[in-house]
Amino acid sequence: MVEDVTDLYREFGENRLPPGQRQTDRFPVLSKSGTPDYNPADWRFEVYGAVDEQLTYDLDSFAALPHVRQRQDFHCVTGWSRFDCEFAGVPFTEIADRAGVDADAEHVLFHALDGYTTDLPLSACRREEVLFADGLDGEDLPADHGGPVRVVTPHKYAYKGAKWVTGVEFRTEPQRGYWEKRGYSETANPWNEERYS
Repeated sequence: MVEDVTDLYREFGENRLPPGQRQTDRFPVLSKSGTPDYNPADWRFEVYGAVDEQLTYDLDSFAALPHVRQRQDFHCVTGWSRFDCEFAGVPFTEIADRAGVDADAEHVLFHALDGYTTDLPLSACRREEVLFADGLDGEDLPADHGGPVRVVTPHKYAYKGAKWVTGVEFRTEPQRGYWEKRGYSETANPWNEERYS
């Protein structure tokens, strides 16, 4: 069963398409430095920082975690939106609950295979729509779209959804990520056009 969460925009604005965006059926590929190579046998997903228990998953153990399927919209800060993406993945809350997040943790820093990082408040991640996605439109998540695992954050511009995720760090203080250090918005709300700081 696919859960449709495309109506989340009602929390943020009147229109499904955020201002300044154009809708496309294509799914452009953007990254800071191209698609990184990795050995599936060596891939690890680590959960650490302000948690009760640090966790590590390989591809098989990650695939065995409880998964959901959701229909989401995807908004790129460069000005395009793709409606009705069908992502499959592990809910952020599933990972957070398994690790046991410390009471003083307020931020999450996502780490990626290519050195990319991005930060979000923990409160912005504890939503049902935030997934560690390993599937797209009924197939495994393609490498150029962040496979084997990426984060999806349909209530934020997509640079907050790190591709090629290898870790999630729970923090007591924020730490600016790759694009945030280069002038992009830390809040990244598409309906307020929060593109740049």
